[in-house]
Amino acid sequence: MASDCLFCKIIAGDIPSNEVYSDDDVYAFYDINPATPTHVLIIPKKHLTDINEANLEDTALLGKLLLKANEIAASLGLTQDGFRYVINTGKNGGQTVFHLHLHILGGRALGWPPG
Repeated sequence: MASDCLFCKIIAGDIPSNEVYSDDDVYAFYDINPATPTHVLIIPKKHLTDINEANLEDTALLGKLLLKANEIAASLGLTQDGFRYVINTGKNGGQTVFHLHLHILGGRALGWPPG
């Protein structure tokens, strides 16, 4: 856990969140500034600054992150009409919280290109 990390503080319960899912490895919660009608963030409990910091020892964790995201998307009713996953990496990639996180976006038609 990084003491100055917003998401680590959320995981620790120091900052409240609207929990969607939690287990030993991942935590999911609703984004406080949603970009779509359904906007959930799923994060590893292990602090990784971004996807570039992940390595081979994180393979199972990254796989679990995606599979849990699939389960969450299905539980929120997003699978029939479609949804999007986004992992922003670095400042120019749009990352604003420097703890690896996956956005689950859905509930409306999403255009392309995204930004």
